This record gives sequence, structure tokens and C-alpha cells, in this order.
Amino acid sequence: MNYQIVIGLEVHIELSTKSKIFCGCTTEFGGEPNTHVCPVCSGMPGVLPVLNKKVVDFAIRAGLATNCEITRYNKFDRKNYFYPDLPKAYQVSQLYLPICRNGKVEIEVNGEKKFIGIHEIHMEEDAGKLVHDPWDDCTLVDYNRCGVPLLEIVSEPDFRSADEVIAYLTKLRETMMYLGVSDCKMQEGSMRADVNISVMPMGSTKFGTRTEMKNMNSFKAIYKAINYEAQRQIELLEAGGSVVQETRRWDDNKDASFAMRSKEDAHDYRYFPEPDLLPIEISEEWINATVENMPELPEDKRRRYMTEFSLSEYDASVITSERQIAYLFEDATKICGKPKEVCNYIMGELMRLMSETATLAEEVEMSPQKIADIIELVSQGKINRSVAKEVFEAVFRDDVDPAKYVEENNLIMVDDSSLVEEIVEKVIAENPKSIEDLRAGKAKARGFIVGQTMRALKGKANPQTVNEIIDEKLSKIL
Repeated sequence: MNYQIVIGLEVHIELSTKSKIFCGCTTEFGGEPNTHVCPVCSGMPGVLPVLNKKVVDFAIRAGLATNCEITRYNKFDRKNYFYPDLPKAYQVSQLYLPICRNGKVEIEVNGEKKFIGIHEIHMEEDAGKLVHDPWDDCTLVDYNRCGVPLLEIVSEPDFRSADEVIAYLTKLRETMMYLGVSDCKMQEGSMRADVNISVMPMGSTKFGTRTEMKNMNSFKAIYKAINYEAQRQIELLEAGGSVVQETRRWDDNKDASFAMRSKEDAHDYRYFPEPDLLPIEISEEWINATVENMPELPEDKRRRYMTEFSLSEYDASVITSERQIAYLFEDATKICGKPKEVCNYIMGELMRLMSETATLAEEVEMSPQKIADIIELVSQGKINRSVAKEVFEAVFRDDVDPAKYVEENNLIMVDDSSLVEEIVEKVIAENPKSIEDLRAGKAKARGFIVGQTMRALKGKANPQTVNEIIDEKLSKIL
């Protein structure tokens, strides 16, 4: 029997506010355990929460960007459960009146576009973190993360493959980063997903029993987990068994999922309205002000780059995949007026160096002015492109001044035709085998002569001058 995979996602986005959702404690990542806490976020008796308005601003912004309806009158609820990293024994969340509902996000997989429904987006507080110590055989609790504001983005069960899930998560990550609501650093837990998976016979309209894998924070693990869990369920059904609704844990080292506990439903949490927080009323003026301050989103930016700067669709997609890279491109282009050149250096040299040094986009500190300066040095004929790559790397690694670096390292382009002619004649004389190869029709031999000439001139020669003189000399002897 053929089966159809059905997937729904609950994506948690940690918001980039300076303080927590209901108190003034910092949301900064890291810090010594249990130092970013106060009586409110550590759940001491008698304390009262105060809502951080910035959290609501960010939620509205995220809802508008995902085509959601904004719930004008919304409120918080208590989700009751006991767990060691939740000191209050309840989480403040939104069940009955979430702030955003009925949205959609368009994705594209293998050239086919599709809308993924957003059931809702709600605000809530994060729990702490359990640290399991295998050496001392104990579990420690760090409450620094307690009360950090989250948006939970709940999709409809509209995904039918792991590829669709990754396309959706990629777009969601881009959107939230451009909005400025989150840094979406998955390695720090600021974006993580609960993945609900079921399978059903192809052509059926009745969903199968689902399982959930919680708190997954890498695209690679999510992709593997979906395919593994779908196959596990299919094999179970084919063997005459049944799927149990449960929460499972993905083990990335073993490439397998393992049962943790039975899956809870809403009634298990005994939700009731949060008595210590007033409902939130969102006015038309509030929404209009948010719309006016919305930044340009990735898709709009791509379209603009293609029309305004004549970039290809591929180049525009790569440049806009990270907000910091897009801003670097725009700022450097404003200075030098050469968008294609800026694009080439970013996609070539910058991304190569980022990969080699494991540098994230938000960690790139290159000045757009210095990128523009390198491009100007090339266009003015002061350095060739080979030297430009060396200068670019020096700027990336050591933040040098391009013009000064060129001068101090004697990298000014050699355009003295008599000197180039002398070197070409010497290279030809020292490589008679290359001349024989050229006479035999082996065109690659010419490239060897060019390379040796550039090497003798320490890479500083004008390539056009070198090629012209080589062609002139070879025409006389071939």
C-alpha cells in the first residue's frame, strides 16, 4: 500500500526583546546559571506579572507578515503542568484567544508553489533548561530562560514531505529575521520546532494517529527525523500494528526516534484564563502604526534586486537569504554604484571566507565602504582581480584599509609593457615544450604560459596587457 505523509509544525520563536515577557530580567543568551532571574520569573509566591508591550508589537508584526488576522481582543491563559524547569507549575500562554489566526505562507519546492496554512500565532513564556550531568548522575536546573518571550507559530497539517517542511522553516526564519523580531539562532534555541507526523493510505482523507518530536533545532535533524518517523509508522502499520499517540525524542547520533511519554491534549493542561493579566485590546491605530514601520521582506527585496540591480533570480535569492548580507550588499552598492561587482565579491569571496572560518552572517564585520574601495581600486586599474581577492581576505580577517594594504605590500598593478614583454620572452624561452604543444594543437599550453608570466610578475600584472603581448609573441613563432 502507498502512504501519504501528513505533517504539522509548532515553531517556537524566541523574541529579541531586551527584557523578559513579564519582568525586567535580561533575555541575553548565556550567563552563569540562575543569574538572569528574579522573583517574578522564578515563580515566587505573591508576585505579579507586567506584560512587556514590545512582545505584543513583535507578535502583531509577525502576524501581518504571515497574512494572519489580528485578534483585536485577546488574552492570556494558564497552561498547568508540573515539570522541574517550570518553577510556577504553570506556563502563561494563549489558548482561547491567540493574538494571530488564519494566516498563510507560500513556499516553493521543485518549482511548484503551495500555501501552508497558519492556524494561529500565540504569545507565551519560555521554561527553564534541564542540564543532565552523566558524570555525577544528576540533573541540574538553569532558570535563566524562564520568562523569555516566545511566539508559537502553529501550522495547519498541510505538509506532505520533509522538503516542504524545510522550505517553510527557511522562509519563516528569513521572515522573522528581516522583521527584527528574532535572531532565529537555532544553535542557541531561539528557533525550534515540534514536528507532528502521521501517515495515511494514499487517497484517504482521514488522518492517521500522529506522533510528536519536540524541540528540534536543526534543519538537518528535522529532515532526517521526518523521513525516519514516517517510515517507522508505515512499517508498523504494514506489520498489522497501530501507531500510538505519543511524544518521541530524536537521537541525532543514532538517527532514530524513541518514545518519551504519551501525547497530551489541551484538556490535560486544565487551561483557564490568567487572573493576573488584563486582556489586550489592539486598536486600528496600533495596527496601522505597525504596518507603516514594517521593513522590506525577503521576497520583496528579491524582486527589487532583480529589477533595480538586474541581478539574476539565483543571485538575488542568495544575497537576500541573510538580512545582514543583504544590507551589506545595499550599502556597498550605494557607495560604488556597481551592484553586480558587489554581488560577485559577496557570493564569491565573502561566502568562501565565511565557510572557511565558520563565521555566521551576523558575525561579519566587513565595512561596506571597504568593499566599495576594493572594487574602485580594480576599476581604476590600480590592482587586478587576483590581487583584489587577496586584499578582500585581508579586510575580512584583519579589517585593513584596502588602499594602504595595497601600497604597503607593493601590490600596485604592473602595466609596464616593456617589462611584461621581457618576462613573456623569458617564459617562452624557458618552456620550449609548451611551444611544441601549441604547435600540436594543445590549447592548454597557452594557459600555462600565461600562468608562468603572471607568477613571474607576482600576480600584479595587468591581465589584458599580458594576454596581448603573449598573443603577439606566439603569432610570430607558431
